[in-house]
Amino acid sequence: MAIEFIGMIGTRRTSELDTPTVSIIGGSIDPDYVSKFTKAHEDGDFDRVLVGYGSTEPDGLTVAFFAASATERLGFLIAHRPGFVAPTLFARKAATLDHFTNGRIAVHIITGGSDAEQQRDGDWLDHDTRYRRTDEYLDIVRRVWTSDTPFDYEGEFYRFKNAFSDVKPLQKPHIPLYFGGASGAAVPVGAKHSNVYAMWGEPIAAIKERIREVKAAAPKGHSLRFSVSLRPILGDTEEKAWEKARSILSRIKEIRTANNIENQPGSPYLVSARPQAVGSSRLLQFAQESEIFDKRLWTPIAAATGAYGNTTALVGTPEQVAESLFDYYEAGVTTLLIRGFSPLEDAIAYGRDVIPLVRAAVQKREQQIVA
Repeated sequence: MAIEFIGMIGTRRTSELDTPTVSIIGGSIDPDYVSKFTKAHEDGDFDRVLVGYGSTEPDGLTVAFFAASATERLGFLIAHRPGFVAPTLFARKAATLDHFTNGRIAVHIITGGSDAEQQRDGDWLDHDTRYRRTDEYLDIVRRVWTSDTPFDYEGEFYRFKNAFSDVKPLQKPHIPLYFGGASGAAVPVGAKHSNVYAMWGEPIAAIKERIREVKAAAPKGHSLRFSVSLRPILGDTEEKAWEKARSILSRIKEIRTANNIENQPGSPYLVSARPQAVGSSRLLQFAQESEIFDKRLWTPIAAATGAYGNTTALVGTPEQVAESLFDYYEAGVTTLLIRGFSPLEDAIAYGRDVIPLVRAAVQKREQQIVA
């Protein structure tokens, strides 16, 4: 595929502006809403939707299985944190789901950048050790998916005798692996195992540099694609888009203050402290340097939330945002994860007003290259 669009689904209806973490995963489960939300992405010509992961939130494999029943074509990118399910068991679970969804799943590996998040599930390993464990975990998962014979494995974290799975993924050679992580410990692991290396919405120059870094760390002959996650804020005019953006920022600050987020013990959403996740630290550094990068990459929401997750925005008309998304494609990005602050309504607007423009621009560029 020339360009891939990924959205994100949650399990209950809410505006992200009603929650202090700027997140749409977690909370109660509304099956009718999950179906409607998922179908809106399929109707909007998204390729996949991300099913997020958190230590207090609904199980992603189950959410994806249910959501797949409401659609025919849409794919599902299921976030998964290694270390809490045995790699042999996870490999069988994912392979089974791959068959029941007719090959529509992919797995997004998030090793974990917050000690507080990890410790809720009983994980006390430090940051770099977690990435060593992820490396072993993915070695085993990929072998279970592809090995025709039982195998033994003995590593720092896992030990198996005659590991094997009768069920193999429907997709060959295996289920696609996406990977997120910006630290020095993350890059070689992601470059080794992933099909798609995911990055948050940094300026174009920084994205180009990160692509070079990850490619340099990849094993010889291993082909990688790259993803960028952004939060488009649309308006009928540029002025209205910026008014909307400032209103969103104001509301986020208001809610965080009312909920006293910065002072909650053990909160991973601290603004005053430097976040543990290197990707978050990078976004905060960019926010300190400038409010706007390139044409319309806007950083104040990242600054206001401690850059906990995907928090940089593209602000403008649909045509302007599509142009900026195409700029990332020109920089070497082939997957664009876009989600808004009014999740369902924004997904519909992206599918109607933005995605067709980007796909047309990419098709035109591909035709020029062939010619």
